Parts: sequence; C-alpha cells; structure tokens
Amino acid sequence: MDKNILGLVSVAVSMAGYGSYLVSIFRKRTKPHAFSWLVWSILMAIVFFAQMSDKGGAGSWVTGVSALMCSLIAMAAIRHGEKSITRSDWLAFIGALIAIPVWRLTKDPLAAVLVATVIDALAYYPTFRKSYLKPFEENFQTYCLDILKWVVAFFALEHYSAVTLTYPLFLLAANSTLVAMILVRRQKANHAE
Repeated sequence: MDKNILGLVSVAVSMAGYGSYLVSIFRKRTKPHAFSWLVWSILMAIVFFAQMSDKGGAGSWVTGVSALMCSLIAMAAIRHGEKSITRSDWLAFIGALIAIPVWRLTKDPLAAVLVATVIDALAYYPTFRKSYLKPFEENFQTYCLDILKWVVAFFALEHYSAVTLTYPLFLLAANSTLVAMILVRRQKANHAE
C-alpha cells in the first residue's frame, strides 16, 4: 500500500481518537491530567521534527498532528481536567523542555528522541496514577485508537531508523499498558460494587 495513504490513515485515526477524547472532556466524562498532555505536546513536536530530519516522511505526519491535538487537549484539561499537580509533574514538564537544548547542543536527533522518550515515560506517571485511582475518568478508547495509529504510522514510515522508530514503539507499549491497566481497574471496581 502507498505510504502516503497509510500516513493519511494514521492521521485520520489520530484525529478520530483525539476528537472523541475532546468530546468526552467537554461532556465531563474524562478528566485528563493537564501536565501529561502539555508534556506530550512538547515531546511529540520535538520527535516530529527529529523524524522529519531523518526522512520519516508520511509516517511522521501523525506525530506532528498528535502534537497539535495534545496541545488542544492540554488547554481543555487546564479548565476541565485533573487539578492535582505534584512535584513529579513539574519535573516531567521541565524534563520535556530539556530535550530541545540536548538536540541543539549535540546536533543529534537521536539524542533528542531518546531524551524525549525517557521524559515521556515520566510524563505518563500522572495519567497512570490518576487512571489507577479513577479508572472511569479516562477515555481508554482514545488510547486504543492511539495504538492503532502508531501501528499504521509504522508502516507509513519512509525510513526506518532509531530516530523514526524509538518513540512510536515506546508509545505502542505505554498505551497498551495503560489500556490494560484501565480495563483491569474498571473490572475490579465493578466487581467491588
């Protein structure tokens, strides 16, 4: 299949997932953690530019679109999301900003992607913590669509390298873990009633 078509499909899946997430925020069904989404928007923007610099092509498009959508969700979360902000949340935010000078100083997009991936792992903590404690306040369907978009984006990549693959593969693992944890926690909560 044509890589451009796969790139567009991954963007469409991304828009559907983030669109449903935004709707669930405004319907007060989902209460995202603003810091996670803010950090993710910064990191995805960094990774998008790194992927493009390494000729990721159509498989990189979804990373750029995801950065924009994460920014919109972060803005919505500031008003409608989880308000509990901890020291570790601030550390993840500051860590996200560190990836930019790492890339500029080293002139190595892989270094920026690796830093972004580690920081992203830390940025998942507020969402994992909130979802563990309040599993019904997270829209796990969005994370399921996120898994699908990264699989499609993988096949849309025009160049496979550590720069183009590291972040999407991490997100596949992180989102899969989050979805599984939410489902288990919801099941336990339903059985406790």
